[in-house]
Amino acid sequence: MSSLWAEPRATDAPERVSRDWVLVGVSMVAALLEGVLRDEVAWRPFATIVAVGLAPVLLWRRTRPLTCVVVAFGTALALGLASLLGGPPRVGLDTMIYLLVFVYALVRWGSGREMVIGLVVVAVAAGIGTAADYTGPAGVIGGFAVLAAAAADGAAFRYRAESWRRALDQSRSQERVALARELHDIVAHHVSAIAVQAQAGRAVAGQRPEAALEALVAIEGEASRTLAEMRAMVRVLRDGAPAERAPRPGVADLVSLARRAPVPVVDVELPDGLDELPPQVDAAVYRLAQEALTNALRHARNASRVEIRVVTDAGRLRLRVTDDGRTDPARSVNHGFGLLGMTERVQLLGGTLRAGPAPGGGWAVDADMPTEVRR
Repeated sequence: MSSLWAEPRATDAPERVSRDWVLVGVSMVAALLEGVLRDEVAWRPFATIVAVGLAPVLLWRRTRPLTCVVVAFGTALALGLASLLGGPPRVGLDTMIYLLVFVYALVRWGSGREMVIGLVVVAVAAGIGTAADYTGPAGVIGGFAVLAAAAADGAAFRYRAESWRRALDQSRSQERVALARELHDIVAHHVSAIAVQAQAGRAVAGQRPEAALEALVAIEGEASRTLAEMRAMVRVLRDGAPAERAPRPGVADLVSLARRAPVPVVDVELPDGLDELPPQVDAAVYRLAQEALTNALRHARNASRVEIRVVTDAGRLRLRVTDDGRTDPARSVNHGFGLLGMTERVQLLGGTLRAGPAPGGGWAVDADMPTEVRR
């Protein structure tokens, strides 16, 4: 009961939509026609005015559910008391069945506190009305069952909406984690390239000042690209910010990783016919190659060459990234966020990944995955 009492209101309740006006109009017209045309209506003018006058309260049932229930069922309670105190046994119109909408709205949109108070008001009003117009056990059970069904419908729709919202939040959270990993890949790759350029510039600054200037220009370009991509990604990660994202790079963009200078040289070899890859596979191959290249630039000692090869065969795609440097011993045990993210990417696509020393020396990263994503 304490958890129900502390339950907040349902989120995103619309104030008023077009169907609300239709519901109010239909209820008012039906009440008016029943009050005029139906035979044997107790307190006809008064009952008709009450039924017509309560209908507009439906417009506030989402934003003020407890107030609407108190007004509607408080009126029904007053009519029941009037019957008990000597009035006719049944005061009211059949059209007032629309009061069930207030019960539904109370449970669907109200807070836990409002639900408890409102349902007590509904139960008291229903009890007084039943006592004033008792028709036997079947009528009592049927009346309360209808009220319970309206409340249950409200609870069911509320639960479904809350489950959908939580699933959406979870999906967004997972996407933000994926974006954070991409941000890590982007920054690590560019910073490693900047470090290599700076080392090369420092090495040749004394003998070839023009080469050092070229290195500075390359560093400036890498830094600018890093800032641009990082700002775009952070803008997406911020809550409420517009998601202005460029298309994700894919296999075709691997050629942008190739370079002839400075050392190590990066060589990229791609097969033909990779235009029909699923977007998930296309983006994953690029990020895997980028991360493997970043690790090579960071950890491969005295490497002169890094090779990136993509091969497709019989519905499988194989990515191999190798370098000819001396392996850093820490590289074999320090998996870090990068290698963990690479492994998870490949496994989610139904593939496998192996990273370790190559038989002929250096380091190799081998990823094997299907070219069709499993459903």
